[in-house]
Parts: sequence; structure tokens; C-alpha cells
Amino acid sequence: MKRLLLLAPLLIVAGSVPTFAKQAPRPDIAAAVAAPGRAASDIKLDESRKPAEVLAFAGLKPGMSAADVMAGAGYWTEIMARVVGPKGKVVAYEPSQFLPTEAKDKAVWTGLIARNPNVTQVAYPFDAFAAPAGSLDLVMMNLVYHDLYWESAQFKVPRTDPAAFLRVLYQAVKPGGAVVVIDHVATPGDTRATVEKVHRIDPAVVKADFKAAGFVLDGESDLLRNAGDDHTKLVFDPSVRGKTDRFVFRFRKPKARRG
Repeated sequence: MKRLLLLAPLLIVAGSVPTFAKQAPRPDIAAAVAAPGRAASDIKLDESRKPAEVLAFAGLKPGMSAADVMAGAGYWTEIMARVVGPKGKVVAYEPSQFLPTEAKDKAVWTGLIARNPNVTQVAYPFDAFAAPAGSLDLVMMNLVYHDLYWESAQFKVPRTDPAAFLRVLYQAVKPGGAVVVIDHVATPGDTRATVEKVHRIDPAVVKADFKAAGFVLDGESDLLRNAGDDHTKLVFDPSVRGKTDRFVFRFRKPKARRG
């Protein structure tokens, strides 16, 4: 009986999802972040985003086929492209509604792709994400998953079905591949109303969505948590911008079972 009692805590830990308070950066990823050539505006974000530690947690490796969904100005795209190297590739998926229209913004992507020829930019309608089946080893979604619950007449973003997005994403990820989701923590409540008001999302909603799509949560990290953040504040509020409490989840597509 005493032996069973001693083993019980080990059994509980073994059955839980690993939580990583601090992920040591791999030397190759740290070198990719530190190498010259990145935009100064991107380098300023490194302190708050901890890219080397996050990508070590993600498991990004040379030779992988990766994607940066809703890539914005390409912060994660460029670092990932450096890590996967010439034998790998990164696809920057961007809603057509968000594609740059001004010359200076277009030049950001022209320069990024010139520096990283293993990067491809692909546009898609916000509510109709598409990617080839079985094409991706790793997907990054940084501060964008909540936008699947957002709609905006101003930005021509229609009401979107997160479940439909995840069905396509699940098919696009290779068996054993992973999706990393980073987002602003919200208090529980009506998800669409919360996203509209503060651009945050309840972590439990994200976990439930991915589970329903067939993904398995196999890791979460406290790297970007901030206990002092007010979860009721809009993420663009100057008092919290860049310092929000953020969860980091790694979801994995199960490998196909053999015969």
C-alpha cells in the first residue's frame, strides 16, 4: 500500500499535459534570432515575444515545412525561415483583406522574401482559409486565433466559423505535426462579445475548439504569462499593449495508427 501511495503522484503527473515555465533556447534558434538583417521594429519585439524560447518549445527544426497564419508584417515568418533553413520552407498565409496596399508596407515583404528565398506569401479570403492537405510540419498562430471570432465591416471581415477553419488546418498538418497558438488571456464569457470588446480569448475555448477538431494538447508554456495583466482591458490599451498575459499552447495532430 505504501508503495502505491508513493507512486500515485507520479501517475498523476504522467497523465497530465506538460507545462513549461521556461524553455531553454536551442543554439541554432538563438543564432537565427540574433543574426543581422532583421528589421529594427521586429528586433524591438523580441524582449516581449521571446522568440528563441517559444520556437524551442514549438519544436521547429531545420528542413521542416512551416506556416505562419495571419503573418502580419512577417515577424515570425522571418525567424522561422532562418531556422528551417534552405532545405525547409515557410508559407506566410495572409487574409486578402489584410494585404498591404501602401508601397512602404509592400516593401517590407519584398525585402523579407529577398532575404529569405524559402518564404512564400499566400493570400486567402479571411473566412475561407485553404492549404494543401498534409503539407505542414508546424503552424504558428501568434495573437490571431481570437480573430476567428471577430467580424468587422470596416475591415471587410465577415462572420467566420472557427470549426471550419480548424477542419482545413487539421487536414493541412501532417500526422504528428503541431500547431502553436499564442493569444491574449480573457476571462470566461461570451466569446464573440469578448473578442469584439477587448480582442482576447478564454484559453479554455481554444483548447475545446482544437480538441473538437481532432488535435491533442501536448504542451503549454508559461513563458509569456503576466499575472499583473488586467484581463478586462483592450489589448491595444497603452497600459497593457505588448505586456498582456498570453498563453502558449502546442497542439499536435495524432499520428496515423498502423494496421
